[in-house]
Amino acid sequence: MSAPASVQTAHLVLKAIEDDVLCLAGDDYRAVLEVGSVNFGLQGEAEQEVVVASFAAFLNSLTFPIQILARVLPVNVDGYLQELEEKARRLPDELAELARDYVTFLRKLARNRTLLERRFYLVLPAELEVSNGRHGWPFGRKVETPGMEAARRQLTFRCEEVERQLVRCGLTARRLSTGEISELIYACWCSELARVQRLRHDPNDLGTVVTGAVQARERRT
Repeated sequence: MSAPASVQTAHLVLKAIEDDVLCLAGDDYRAVLEVGSVNFGLQGEAEQEVVVASFAAFLNSLTFPIQILARVLPVNVDGYLQELEEKARRLPDELAELARDYVTFLRKLARNRTLLERRFYLVLPAELEVSNGRHGWPFGRKVETPGMEAARRQLTFRCEEVERQLVRCGLTARRLSTGEISELIYACWCSELARVQRLRHDPNDLGTVVTGAVQARERRT
C-alpha cells in the first residue's frame, strides 16, 4: 500500500538539483548512478558464481550507505518498430523479409502482453565522518553533512570508485546528469502526470512542481 499523499509530501525535502547533485533539506547531498544489468539466467554456473562473488565483494567494500532503486516500466515499442521498418526497406530482400517477420512478431507480442523493462539505480550520499573519541562501529564515528563544494568533490570520487567496482562485476554504470535526475524524480513522484506531460520546468523548481502535483492528486482523492 502506498503512503498517503500528505505523508509523501512530508518526505519530499528536495531543495535543488545542480551540477549533477541532488540537494535535500538539511544540507544533504546525493548523486545517482544508473546501472546496467546482466542476463544472469543465460550464464553458466561458473559465470554466475563469479558475478555473485564480485557483487558480494563490491558490497563488502562499501564504507558508506547506498540506496538501490529498481523500476519496472512498460515499453512503448511503436518507435522502435517504426525504426526497424525503415531499416528493412534498405536491406537486401532476404534480410528485409526477416526484419519484417521480426516486426510482425513483436507487434503481436505487444498486443497480447505488456512488455516491461527494468532499470536500476544507485543513490550515493555525501557525508563527513568526525571522530567522537570512542571506538567501535557504529559508536566510533559521527556523520555530519559537508558543504556543497566538499559534497560535490566527494560524490565525484565515490561515483568513479563505484563505477570501477561494478565493472568488475560485469555491470555498466553511469552518473545521471542534472536533467536526468529531474526526470527520474518527476517520474517517480508524479507517475500519472509524467505519462501524459513531459517535464518542462527548470530543475531547481522541481520541488514546487512535484509538491503541486501531489497536492492536486490529494484534492482529487
